[in-house]
Amino acid sequence: MSTSDPSSDLERLAESGVVAVMRGADADTVIDVATALHDGGVTAYEITADNPDAMDLIAEVSASFDESEAIVGAGTVLDSETAQAAIRSGAEFVVGPTFDRGVVETCNRYGTLVAPGVLTPTEAIEAYEAGADVAKVFPAASMGPGHLSAIAGPLPQIPLMPTGGIDSDNVADYIEAGAAVVGAGSAIMDAEAIAAGDFESITETAREFTRIIEDARGD
Repeated sequence: MSTSDPSSDLERLAESGVVAVMRGADADTVIDVATALHDGGVTAYEITADNPDAMDLIAEVSASFDESEAIVGAGTVLDSETAQAAIRSGAEFVVGPTFDRGVVETCNRYGTLVAPGVLTPTEAIEAYEAGADVAKVFPAASMGPGHLSAIAGPLPQIPLMPTGGIDSDNVADYIEAGAAVVGAGSAIMDAEAIAAGDFESITETAREFTRIIEDARGD
């Protein structure tokens, strides 16, 4: 069972700048991909629960890094049972596409950072008051950076993680709009490169993402 500290884990997510959404991760390549991302400066990995091997993959990736090197979590978590299974497998954070009160309560019970999906200020404050540590603004690209800024303005106490359609062309806009961290899937996890074993390409993309985020933050 995870013994994570949500506030510390939020700092680790923010330090990475981007959470790599490893949807469709494969047991044969997941460690190579995670290592490639790590070499590029991305140290937060989200393995989605819709993968039938998700719990095994979470455990495998978690075991492949020291705690100080990376943070591994579960994504696409829709119910409390899946949240608990992920935490038992070593997930240090739990992300959902929607706000489910049971998922938030389960993660709070076990001291695990939880980021439910929201789209509006009302949803964001409801999730936060229910115990969410981060509000995953999803799907971010449907509304754009201006929408994120509109949420962040009156609700600065809520860390925001825009996800969905984030790429190297717009990630700076989301950081400047108030994102604490962003989630990125296909833009940072090139399926063709992975299939070809071109992990250096994954590293280069990760390095570009982290550079742009650092520049946007003024680091």
